[in-house]
Amino acid sequence: MITAQLRSSWRYRHFIGSAIRSEMRLRFVNSRIGALWFILHPLAMAAIYALILSQVLGAKIPNVESDLGYSVFLISGIAAWSLFQEIANRCITVFLDYANALKKISFPRSVLPAIVTGSALISHGFLLVAAMIVFIAFGHYPTFAWLAVPLGLAVISVLALGLGLMLGVFNVFARDVQQVMMVVLNLWFWLTPIVYPKEIVPEQMQIIIDLNPVTSLVAYYQQIMLHQQWPDLTLLLYPGGVALVLIVISLLVFRRASPDIVDVL
Repeated sequence: MITAQLRSSWRYRHFIGSAIRSEMRLRFVNSRIGALWFILHPLAMAAIYALILSQVLGAKIPNVESDLGYSVFLISGIAAWSLFQEIANRCITVFLDYANALKKISFPRSVLPAIVTGSALISHGFLLVAAMIVFIAFGHYPTFAWLAVPLGLAVISVLALGLGLMLGVFNVFARDVQQVMMVVLNLWFWLTPIVYPKEIVPEQMQIIIDLNPVTSLVAYYQQIMLHQQWPDLTLLLYPGGVALVLIVISLLVFRRASPDIVDVL
């Protein structure tokens, strides 16, 4: 089933590439700074949290002596989260966004998540480059551990794709799904150790934090960017397993609902 979807995406790779380029251009129509918006929003969020929590509240990261430690902690966590959130959010609305194309052009519906994921990965690439430049500017130099980033990136993408595709199908038939997920993702953000270290979470909350698959993915990015060490690859096992389960479920849901999607749109 997954292999069939991959073959379909490969056959339509030129269509996917063209759609991604069109998406990127449409995002910045009449925008004077263009692709910089990929970078400015997450970096601005990290800067605001760093100013408020690090300077005002005196937040400190365990085992990190550098004054920049909290800022790097934030940027690395937000980088991981922003990729997950963008893919999940876009997949939830992808069938509605491409409703006109689905009605007028004959192409496999399964390529739409690939378009969304490709666009999100380009955005993420811009953000990683910007983060690296910021780190270098403040003397926090990247190490060879950054070579492990693609593994974490891949697991984040599959996890978000599995969740988003399943909810995207549901959203075609019940448009409240999108609104509910806006609230859920906001709550999910605060249940992930991004703006606070996991060590300060009360013991009774630890089980919720540990069950959150994004927790390990954020920790994976933080090991690379903050601690400048080769990450513990076992961090990818649990979220990777959840991602595979979600992908299988989402493909089953998609296959069953696919004949009715265009009619409902």
